[in-house]
Amino acid sequence: MPDISMFIAIIIMVGIQYFMSTRNSAFLGIIVPIAFITVMTWMFVTNQINSFLKFAVLLIVGLLFLLEEWVRGRKSLSKKRDNELNKMKSSDLK
Repeated sequence: MPDISMFIAIIIMVGIQYFMSTRNSAFLGIIVPIAFITVMTWMFVTNQINSFLKFAVLLIVGLLFLLEEWVRGRKSLSKKRDNELNKMKSSDLK
């Protein structure tokens, strides 16, 4: 059961990261990575993660996933803005 709950937590975290990165402020996308770093560091300090190598790999891979979702969210927002701008321009031409 812990594996399933960990998987669900990761999916929720990535979803929240994508949602936050599609908002107008790009700085909202830093909230989830800071929380992730904090939780991972707490798990390492309390010996829930035994090896420093395991901690480092999990931290780097997790941050890469979160960064990728941030980039996707920003691209999605930019594309949405461009579509709205094109709609406004086309309605102005009519």
